[in-house]
Amino acid sequence: MTINYSKMQKRLKLRVGLSPPCVQHRRKRAWWSFLCSTMFVINVMSPAVESRLSAALLAPGKILLYNKLIRHSALEITMPKKSKKKNVTRRKDDDDDEQLPSKQRRVEQSDTPSTLCFDSPASLFESLVQPVGTEQFFREYWEKKPLHLQRSDNSTASYYQSLFQLSDLQRLCSQGLQYYRDINVVRCINGKKKVLNKDGEVKSSILSRNLVQNKATIQFHQPQRFKDELWRIQEKLECFFGALVGSNVYITPQESQGLPAHYDDVEVFILQLEGRKRWRLYSPTVPLAAEYSVESEEKIGSPTHDFILEAGDLLYFPRGTIHQANTPAGVDHSTHLTLSTYQRMSWGDLLLDIFPSMLCDSSRTDVSLREGIHRRLLLTSIEGQDTSRLAAYLRSLADEMDKGMQTFRSTHMKRDFIINRLPPYSQQQLLTPSGSIPTLEDTVCLRFKDHMVITVEPNQEKTDEAAVLVVIVLHSLKNQRENHMMGESVDEEEEQNISRGLQFPLSHLQALQQLQQAEQLAVAQLQLPTQEAKLSLVLALWCESLLHVL
Repeated sequence: MTINYSKMQKRLKLRVGLSPPCVQHRRKRAWWSFLCSTMFVINVMSPAVESRLSAALLAPGKILLYNKLIRHSALEITMPKKSKKKNVTRRKDDDDDEQLPSKQRRVEQSDTPSTLCFDSPASLFESLVQPVGTEQFFREYWEKKPLHLQRSDNSTASYYQSLFQLSDLQRLCSQGLQYYRDINVVRCINGKKKVLNKDGEVKSSILSRNLVQNKATIQFHQPQRFKDELWRIQEKLECFFGALVGSNVYITPQESQGLPAHYDDVEVFILQLEGRKRWRLYSPTVPLAAEYSVESEEKIGSPTHDFILEAGDLLYFPRGTIHQANTPAGVDHSTHLTLSTYQRMSWGDLLLDIFPSMLCDSSRTDVSLREGIHRRLLLTSIEGQDTSRLAAYLRSLADEMDKGMQTFRSTHMKRDFIINRLPPYSQQQLLTPSGSIPTLEDTVCLRFKDHMVITVEPNQEKTDEAAVLVVIVLHSLKNQRENHMMGESVDEEEEQNISRGLQFPLSHLQALQQLQQAEQLAVAQLQLPTQEAKLSLVLALWCESLLHVL
């Protein structure tokens, strides 16, 4: 998104109280010149950022530096274009929600002490799977076999129960939950899934009737949208895995089963929150499956694992593991949380992502790849000499990869992850730049490294010239928690006002990698040719709340 200068000038007249023709004060002239004439182009600034920049630029000793930046900078920084998304009808109470503090529109928080460690993403995962260590887990269990962790301590059981319980769902029904979008009501009958959803808004009384009378399972989609502690957990796990982490809550009455035997295309962590549940696991028919599928009882054979999950227990199993679960007799209801991750995160998916750009790069230098295919080839099968020629191209590409002659550019997977993941926990405090405005004399560090990615992509601007590669920094600081894993977008007008990144010339890639790899770095040490370019880079990152001055 490129700044609209006429709009910016109009806003500045209102906020700063000056107009270009009659400005006399040298500092005010420089402030106006910087914001309205510089080639430093970012998303239209928020009032808070404008105020911070105004105060900083009018400070003694800084104005000459910024005047020099304005006169000599040839750097252009623009917002990356967003792909157009389908408009989604917002809930009628969304506008009212936006006027309320987060805690007023969420389920109230529990005072139950956490048994998880939130010091870092790694410590969070380690505390989740303890007493098994992280290295042992990935060496012995990850993508290999199930793990059942029995927890006998009351503190873990109490904490798990505080994450979500039946009473939370009953209160959330007053917030306009919808069938299908937010909730599914299902029951497994004779090995088949029966959906008992109504149309429209969910009523708590009808849910209770389904639970008690119809012995149906309530499946609640993505509770992290409403429960802060789940937001906190899943945001850290997304940092740990570098992949999206979704969740569902399943509430099942006694002597009932919600879903038939099936396998999923995700790595699964089950947290038993309330009651007890019997789980039966079977050997995969499709190891590390890439899609969901129901399997018949005749095909799956005998279970390899058959056990009861108690409140506070954790169960992990790899994607492709066939499973089914039911609530035993004598238990009022069972509530469990399913955390899922690593969907479409295989080596095959990565190849699908990087291969097109690799072929495109090779085609620019290898004229044989630009030669036309045989006439009518698309009307026949590819065989014989054609197959041999394609194989030769692939072998040549593999040789170049081994020799380091090819650059790997994962674009779509990175973009999908960063645009759809959760924002940092307590997001509201992060939308204003942190600390003082950076100068050439400062030492700086990146903020929220786990919430940003750097991609190299062809410039999407339509011109008569050949496309050039640019560097794009994408971040998730302004992602909407309410849309996480829901496949929804806010309306187009609001989407245009959400900044999720910056676009730089390809020459800035090395300097951005310096910042990404260093714990801290002097601005003067950035590998860019001019002081103006160095300053413009750090200022752009600072305005996006991605950089902090030490």
